[in-house]
Amino acid sequence: MGDGAVELVVFDCDGVLVDSEPIAVRVHVALGAEFGWPLGADEVVEEFVGRSTASIGEKIAARLGADVAVAWGERFGELHRVAVDAELAAVDGIVVALDALDGLGVRYCVASSGSHAKMRHTLGRTGLYERFAGRIFSATEVARGKPAPDLFLYAAERMGAEPGRCGVVEDSRPGVEAARAAGMRSFGYAGGVTPAERLVGPGTVVFEDMRGLPELLAGT
Repeated sequence: MGDGAVELVVFDCDGVLVDSEPIAVRVHVALGAEFGWPLGADEVVEEFVGRSTASIGEKIAARLGADVAVAWGERFGELHRVAVDAELAAVDGIVVALDALDGLGVRYCVASSGSHAKMRHTLGRTGLYERFAGRIFSATEVARGKPAPDLFLYAAERMGAEPGRCGVVEDSRPGVEAARAAGMRSFGYAGGVTPAERLVGPGTVVFEDMRGLPELLAGT
């Protein structure tokens, strides 16, 4: 962990910028019932939240076979898109936090397990896309998804920032683990679907109100 102020804030997308994780959890629960893998919401959080589409597909294939994994993925994309169009909102307080970072002159970007197409859709629906355009990085661009550090290190390199001067805002266990592995300061947002105790760990500040993020960043 580096000393000094955070110079680059790396945001996860789902559950940190856009309140999409409750939608994703609900859809996965429904698909599990449909395809023969009964999952409760807490199990979906444990198994899927924070992981890449490829990683989720591998888990489903190992349990139900490759054909089912493909069908599940296609159905998830359809149902998720419909629900996003109907109900998606930005995470409570995120606009206030981004405005504050702008006022402080702190740079920020997105590094998400989701695809670029998914982020264009979700960030676009919530009016956040233009704030991040040109600074959006996806796990599809690196060899290994979270909890490996590849994506965060890639984002820092692309943004010209030292890992020790980066702060990562995450809402999932794989996400905070990836931030730690990258040598970055980790801020675990527990205002969503992941319990706070799953985010706690070395070099990690756990918080529940996104409006307080700029103050937390300044205090590191």
